Amino acid sequence: MKKYKLTIDEVDYAVEIQSVEDRIIEMSINGTSYTVLVDKDVIQTKTPTLLRSVAIPSTDQGAQITSGSKTGTIKSPLPGTIIDVFVKPGDKVSVGQRILLLEAMKMENNIESDKSGTVTEIKVSKGDAVMEGDVLLVIGE
Repeated sequence: MKKYKLTIDEVDYAVEIQSVEDRIIEMSINGTSYTVLVDKDVIQTKTPTLLRSVAIPSTDQGAQITSGSKTGTIKSPLPGTIIDVFVKPGDKVSVGQRILLLEAMKMENNIESDKSGTVTEIKVSKGDAVMEGDVLLVIGE
């Protein structure tokens, strides 16, 4: 239902469109219902489509982006605070393994590894604030 406020010859009108079907419009003007027949078909406009921006990949641009890659970095998918780190340098990780817990917008988000290998460096610790795209840890062979 669409609502409009119109002023015609200094008189205010509150118009509500209830339905549009072919050439028939059901509407209410200042609380009084009307059925209006227009002289040509009313073309409904399409609802706009929301397009999302491209997400920042969790791997380096130079590293392979295939699942199971053995080297690269894990980056933060969104801004937040590190709640917990589940790995330490030297730990072996596999694809899908939970490595960090990130709080963002009052929700806890598991950050999982998208590659297998050995953790060579951890760039964050509990309580650290991170931005989208920040490097969280480095995985080597």
